[in-house]
Order: sequence, then structure tokens, then C-alpha cells
Amino acid sequence: MKTAKLLALSIAFSAVFAGGGAPAWAGPPGAAKLGSHKVLTLVVRDPPWVRCNNNMQVAAELTNIYQLPVQIVPHGLAGAGAKAPAVYYGDELIAEDGGKGNGMVSYTELADMMEVEGVAKHKQEGRLMAKEPKPQHEALKAAIKDVK
Repeated sequence: MKTAKLLALSIAFSAVFAGGGAPAWAGPPGAAKLGSHKVLTLVVRDPPWVRCNNNMQVAAELTNIYQLPVQIVPHGLAGAGAKAPAVYYGDELIAEDGGKGNGMVSYTELADMMEVEGVAKHKQEGRLMAKEPKPQHEALKAAIKDVK
């Protein structure tokens, strides 16, 4: 009886942690949905580097227009086997370090997803995309990318 229980437990444990210790159900750390809304999850290095900062800026620009919950998870708290930077939308992996998009997303890519899925928009856009600060911010991003 004990042997059968131990065998069943070891089989269940093996199924959960198949593939070198990474959970077989690997998905985003944290919530994938908040109510009826999919959550945009960013796994970032601590402290965030250039690709992580880009992803956070994209998330800020998206939330300026769309009613989109965002969670930012430091790599150290993301769990075993997590890569950073990584971006999830709901349960779907959008970008991952060394894989899809090499961990970086673009505003256009995610905004297209939001439009296709019919994500609700705010009644009035925020000022993040207003004409006054946008050129200065683009110049700052370009300067950051040019640092060697």
C-alpha cells in the first residue's frame, strides 16, 4: 500500500517537474487574468536593463490607451527556470530572453493584439503619448541605445 502511494506520488511529481526542474505547466508568474481582463506580465532583471526598460515603456504606452492590467515581476521572484526579460499576455508567452523576440516587444505588436482581442480603451487617452514630451523621450531612448 505504501509502495503504491509512493509510486503514485513520484509519478505525479515527475509529471509536474518534467524537463530539468522547470514546471511542466510553465506560464507567467502571478495572475494571468484579473477579472475578465488578461494581464500583461513583464519579467524583468533586477535592476532592469535596456530590453526590460523598453518593455516597461511599451506597457506604459499601452495602458495610456487600453484598460489593461500590468504586473512587473523581478526575475528573482519569478520562480525557477524563469527567464528575464520575458513578456506574457494572459497565459501566452509573447517574448523571452534567448527565444521569441529575444525578450523584447514593440508597441505595435502588442497594440495590434489589443485591437484584435477588442480590449476596452479609456474614454480619454493619457498624456504619455502627447506631442510635447514624446520627441524628448524618443531622443532619450536613442541616447540610451547608443551607449556602449
